[in-house]
Amino acid sequence: MPADVTETASQEELLEQFQTRYQNLLRENQELSKKIKDNEATALKLLGAIETLESLAPNDDEAEYATPAAE
Repeated sequence: MPADVTETASQEELLEQFQTRYQNLLRENQELSKKIKDNEATALKLLGAIETLESLAPNDDEAEYATPAAE
């Protein structure tokens, strides 16, 4: 900021603005932290489902050697 520009807000107004911004940042960080934890839980569930489906899927190698079912 250039030296010839003067601050028009009082110290009390600046303090209130800074405190409000600080509280807003703390609240936003808490919300983001909760969102991260929720996403991690969902990701673990999806990983479990993926691993389960992959283990249940027949391998191409096993399919080659499988005997056809009698009709």
